[in-house]
Amino acid sequence: MTTAQLRPLTELQALESESIHIIREVAATFASPIMLFSGGKDSVVMLHLAAKAFWPAPIPFGVLHVDTGHNFEEVLQFRDEAVDFYGASLKIASVQDYIDDGRLRERPDGTRNPLQTVPLLDAITEGRHDAVFGGGRRDEERARAKERVFSMRDEFGQWEPRNQRPELWSLYNGRHLPGEHVRVFPLSNWTELDVWDYIAAEKITVPTIYYAHERQVALRDGMWIAITDVTPARPGEVIEMRSVRYRTVGDMSCTAAVLSNANTVQDVISEVGLSQLTERGATRADDRLSEAAMEDRKREGYF
Repeated sequence: MTTAQLRPLTELQALESESIHIIREVAATFASPIMLFSGGKDSVVMLHLAAKAFWPAPIPFGVLHVDTGHNFEEVLQFRDEAVDFYGASLKIASVQDYIDDGRLRERPDGTRNPLQTVPLLDAITEGRHDAVFGGGRRDEERARAKERVFSMRDEFGQWEPRNQRPELWSLYNGRHLPGEHVRVFPLSNWTELDVWDYIAAEKITVPTIYYAHERQVALRDGMWIAITDVTPARPGEVIEMRSVRYRTVGDMSCTAAVLSNANTVQDVISEVGLSQLTERGATRADDRLSEAAMEDRKREGYF
């Protein structure tokens, strides 16, 4: 046996191997999996891992985007380009369609992030999907940290943290009753820095708004909110042109930018390594609605 064969995996290689194992396990044991794909960095890495898991065969499941109608245009454009690049089949569940036909109503606070739950659960039911991949990581938020890699959801799509199953020695239990399904998180053990290190190592393209660019913003509740038709300036707010980037992408109404001059992958890695806040803690207004905002949404069926 050669020295090269004895060389242990790097931390990044070990994470990649674990994630690919999880993705293959789902493809082998579930009848109709689907992967949530927003075009954000975590979902792009997850899709890249799926492509590697089955190469040279095509990815054996489709991807689903729950579109709030208030997504950043750069991200939507990138979503379509990435789906084409990886040869995936895209389904879109539109929150706007639900608002237009009266199945949902706009919230008083203007955010549509919580409105994604109903279209998501309907898409899962209509597609008879028994496994749904998500890009959540345990380091993002306290409720995420409670999540298992295989997370059981009941017939109403709801999550009960006390009913989580043990996962020992990388053994995953996907057994479920009719009507139930499993949310699967291949990136559970990754950190934000791991994701960016992997993007650098694999030369993965991500939406341009993850890098520094000039944008009109206003400081609101301690966060830099982009000034758009969806998020206009409020009385008394000062509109400024600043160099910013996004650490996470989502609904414009609840996703803030951070001041930054990081315009390369290595710049971002250096910046993330020095940050004292998680990306959601720094930039997601919807997580500040209450101490248990994320957990409450997850109990209702949110991913």
